[in-house]
Amino acid sequence: MPIIRRMKIGVAQIDTTVGDFQGNVLRIRDAYRRAAVLGADLVLFPELAVSGYPPMDFLERPAFVQANLDALDAVAGFVDGPDAVVGFAQPNTSGRGKPLFNAAAFVSQGRVLAVHRKALLPTYDVFDEERYFEASTKPTVVARPYGRIGVTICEDIWNDPGMASGGTRYVGDPVVDLQDLLPDVVVNVSASPFFARKIMTRLALARRLACRLGVPVVYANQVGGNDGLVFDGESFVVARDGKLLHIAKAFGEDLFVVDLAAANAPEVPDSALERSPGSEVLGALSLGIRDFCGKLSISSVVVGVSGGIDSAVVAALAVNALGPSAVTGISMPSPYSSEGTRADAATLCRNLGIAFHEIPIEPLFQAFLSALEPVFGGRPGGLTEENLQARIRGMLLMAWSNRTGAIVLNTGNKSELAVGYSTLYGDMVGGLAVIGDLNKALVYDVARELNLINGAAIPEAVISRPPSAELRPDQKDEDSLPPYPVLDPLLDAMILDNLDGRGLVARGFARETVSWVTRTVPAAEFKRRQAPISLKVTPKAFGVGRRYPIVQRFREDLG
Repeated sequence: MPIIRRMKIGVAQIDTTVGDFQGNVLRIRDAYRRAAVLGADLVLFPELAVSGYPPMDFLERPAFVQANLDALDAVAGFVDGPDAVVGFAQPNTSGRGKPLFNAAAFVSQGRVLAVHRKALLPTYDVFDEERYFEASTKPTVVARPYGRIGVTICEDIWNDPGMASGGTRYVGDPVVDLQDLLPDVVVNVSASPFFARKIMTRLALARRLACRLGVPVVYANQVGGNDGLVFDGESFVVARDGKLLHIAKAFGEDLFVVDLAAANAPEVPDSALERSPGSEVLGALSLGIRDFCGKLSISSVVVGVSGGIDSAVVAALAVNALGPSAVTGISMPSPYSSEGTRADAATLCRNLGIAFHEIPIEPLFQAFLSALEPVFGGRPGGLTEENLQARIRGMLLMAWSNRTGAIVLNTGNKSELAVGYSTLYGDMVGGLAVIGDLNKALVYDVARELNLINGAAIPEAVISRPPSAELRPDQKDEDSLPPYPVLDPLLDAMILDNLDGRGLVARGFARETVSWVTRTVPAAEFKRRQAPISLKVTPKAFGVGRRYPIVQRFREDLG
């Protein structure tokens, strides 16, 4: 078993922005200098720290790749104390394979001592790294006066057969190859996106790795929001016996230095990681809104507040992320809106301290009906009239957005998005779908957590009232959908667990409901392709990580 000499490793959990090379370098420099003051021997930065993650097709642009190399040179220029491990994209000059490596530079005293190239390139869910990168086949251990450092990048440690369900994803395991080089510590620089309770999976993986190799593991994760992905941070250190020595904050930048040679270091209990699902998701969504707006220099948002639970949660999340002065709520009652929902929309905005406007849509609705009557020629109404109201609301929100520069935050939830219970160019408008990855049950969980921190700003009537679009008399969501306590777990089993129709029936869901859902979800694909991006908080969100064709004729046989 390796003997750990004095070894102080710093972890710089920073929030990078894709393509902001100057800003990313400044963040790296600031964290590096603070870690040096704290006595670090080595400072770790996240995966692709100089470029931001994920850069996607920017990696195909030579100017972007060169800017990334220039940024690494700038970093090396100020590494004059402790060593540093910094993620970057390295050109593949061999003439074989993909043009780049996902790499981590080991920098010391102004020069790059070694480069580790990522061995395992994920191509599942939101990841598509084989599109850009060539995989390495060589492990990396760098010998320094303070110890032998085994360097890995994110997925390199995720092929542990003891952790995988149904087999591993890859043929090889870089950890096995690394073990032969006798590292004193394994470091992992990562950009691991959030979903609820993922920290427990990461921690279990690192503990198994530490025990397999008999060395400490230091895990440095990115934090921040980039498009629909939220990175929670929660970097950590585990001892060679799997004991948790330190964990960084969730959903915020952090910096720490741990002395791996310290005897009798106190253990962080797993109870310190306990959070309710609603609380954890609240933190992720708040960070996602804040970074989406901040990194795009958007200073204000607008929310269509209906008096219902979805819009109330989005408005409260926006206030939590941006502050009340940056948020406007607009109520757009229809002829079918109740006095209760109209009053609750106003009360919500007053409780949150945000600007509030009410714009009744009935005059506009009647004008549309009058204009259309000659061409409709007495055809029976129904859905057309309901969608007209939703689209009028969308136009009003976009008009406010155009006039003020505020971005529209979409208020649709995952349950509605799954089955197409939404109106294109109506309630689907917006620049960001804040709760588009939350089923209805999770929306209520987040609402309750929000009320714990903001003094019950969401009125109790909003939480207890049966959901309704209020687009026709006495309308309830359950007139058109299975009850949410039935629909939500069925959709989770279909989307998260990937069960087919027969599997859903075998799990106990009613055949009639399964038949309806397995027909309706694929039929709504064309709507989801036109929806705003959602902030991802579950293992499988609608968007780039779930790819199904719009045009298809597959129908499931329920047996």
